[in-house]
Amino acid sequence: MTASRIDFFRMMLESDPDNTAVMFGLAKEYEKAGRYDEVIESLTEYLLRADDEGNAYGMMADAYVKIGNRDAARRAYERGIEVATAHGHPSMAEDYRVTLETEFED
Repeated sequence: MTASRIDFFRMMLESDPDNTAVMFGLAKEYEKAGRYDEVIESLTEYLLRADDEGNAYGMMADAYVKIGNRDAARRAYERGIEVATAHGHPSMAEDYRVTLETEFED
C-alpha cells in the first residue's frame, strides 16, 4: 500500500510541483517506507518553498539519524528550535532541545 501512496503523491506533485502540502505528504510516505534519503530530499525541497513551523525539521533530523549523519541531524534540530520558537511552539522547541541534550551529548 505504501508504494502506491508514494506513486499517488508523486503524480500529484507532477501536476502541481509547488504544492507544499503534497511535498510534505510525500516525505511522510517515504518516512513510513523507511526511505530516509528520500525523506531528506523531499523535505529539503519542501523547506525551500514552505514556511514550516518546525515539524519538518524534526522529521528531517530523525531521517538524518537513521542514515547515520548525526551532525546534519543536530543542525536540523537546532534550526527546528529556532523556527518553532519563532512560530510560537515552545513545547516543540523544548522537545528538540531535550533531544539535543540527551541524545547528542559529546
